[in-house]
Amino acid sequence: MNSIPSSTPIDLMQRRIMENMSASIMVLDAEFSVRYINPACEMLFGISRKKACGKKWEQLVIDNEALTERMQGVITQGHPFTERELKLEVYGHRFLTVDCSVTPLYEPATEPSLLVELQYMERQLQINREENLIAQSHVARELVRGLAHEVKNPLGGLRGAAQLLERELDSEELQEYTQIIIAEADRLQSLVDRMLGPTALPHKERINIHQVLERVYALIKVEAGSDIEIVRNYDPSMPELIADPDQLIQAVLNLVRNAIQAMGTDGRLELRTRSKRQFTIGQQRYKLVAMIEIIDNGPGIPADKVDRIFLPMITGKAEGSGLGLSIAQSLINRHNGLIECSSKPGKTIFRILLPLENLNGNE
Repeated sequence: MNSIPSSTPIDLMQRRIMENMSASIMVLDAEFSVRYINPACEMLFGISRKKACGKKWEQLVIDNEALTERMQGVITQGHPFTERELKLEVYGHRFLTVDCSVTPLYEPATEPSLLVELQYMERQLQINREENLIAQSHVARELVRGLAHEVKNPLGGLRGAAQLLERELDSEELQEYTQIIIAEADRLQSLVDRMLGPTALPHKERINIHQVLERVYALIKVEAGSDIEIVRNYDPSMPELIADPDQLIQAVLNLVRNAIQAMGTDGRLELRTRSKRQFTIGQQRYKLVAMIEIIDNGPGIPADKVDRIFLPMITGKAEGSGLGLSIAQSLINRHNGLIECSSKPGKTIFRILLPLENLNGNE
């Protein structure tokens, strides 16, 4: 790992702090050459620290003379500034919306430097959505479980009474009615059990996520038939993680089946894995996160339902119970992870995010 040059007025403690910040931090010298970027800044610009150091500011932030002039004023006058929701074209010809703060750094017998802090607004909005999704999932699960428990007790009494009544009836025609009551009580009991969701604690072990996906692939390729093309796009460098393989298989299987049902009799499904560095799930930042994407080219999810699809009983299928996605979210939450969804006609992505730094027991 490259270190900050000794001429840059930042001590070791400050460097350690910046290494773990979620904000993107950059240090520039008086000539606007990059002296340091933190891991978050590497992610934001899509460039390694080794490659960035030595480049000019104008090579990373393109065609923004007004911002550069203001930064020059910080060097000459020493007054920091902050600009909100600044739209930048950056290295790689990408466009970002950020909050930008620029602060002068001074040390005796050294030229002044600039500390540039960039807060990626779209990522902050995503963090807020993730927090809402986690809170929504927890609240919905507790409400549903409370309701399910309230229904379960009288349902058992109803079934028992129907069985007792059936024994007292001589007429087969009348017994047919009690059998209907018993059968419907059993159906409702099954639905209540599914609403309660998985109750067993995760049995975690060291696993390769691709073994989970291959198991799902083997199960689903027969169900999908020859009309659905299933593509596997794996990152072979993905580290192992500590998880319950059965629960992950169930979660991924629910998502894959949901995608196949949405596509109907023809379509393309992709199982994709990638690792993400310095990634935030909710408010928790992890050094490394596994990202598993289930991508289909179906009709998409209506915009008014995307934010609610993980709630129990929300479904777009006439025969669906609306519990599959809710259960999948619950299983992933048990692993400190999260499932996100983005959708437009022709491309729906269910994205599973799982921390990869629990191998030392940090679960």
